[in-house]
Parts: sequence; C-alpha cells; structure tokens
Amino acid sequence: MAYDEGLAQRVREALGDLPGLVEKKMFGGVGYLVQGNMACGVNQDDLIVRVGPEAYEDALVEPHTRVFDMTGRPMRGWI
Repeated sequence: MAYDEGLAQRVREALGDLPGLVEKKMFGGVGYLVQGNMACGVNQDDLIVRVGPEAYEDALVEPHTRVFDMTGRPMRGWI
C-alpha cells in the first residue's frame, strides 16, 4: 500500500467541490492542489498539510502533529 486510500477518501470528502482542486498521484502518495499549489496530501498513513510558515510553530503544538520530513530535510510550513 503506497497510501491509505481510506484517508485519501476522507480528504476528498472534506475538500468537496473546492474551486481549482486537482488530485494528483505523486511521490508514492496523492496530493491535492488548489489553483496549482499543493495544499495537502496523503503519504502512506500520514496526512500532510501545508499550514504556511506563519502558522507552523503553532500547528506543531497541536495533538498528533509533527515536522514533515520525507527526505531527511524538514519542510517548514508543512506538518
């Protein structure tokens, strides 16, 4: 299993008919782009969310969040 299809379905339902939404398979998972910019995705059993650099530190103190690091180089603004 490259990604959790059940989680991906929940994300699809949550995003609904968002204008400019495109679902794209990428990096062994699935990404959700809004107006051409990746907003979130599912990789294995993880939900990846772009929160932006301003909200990054606050987001990391929320339950069940952690630094997004898929390559050994953490991506600031993503949890």
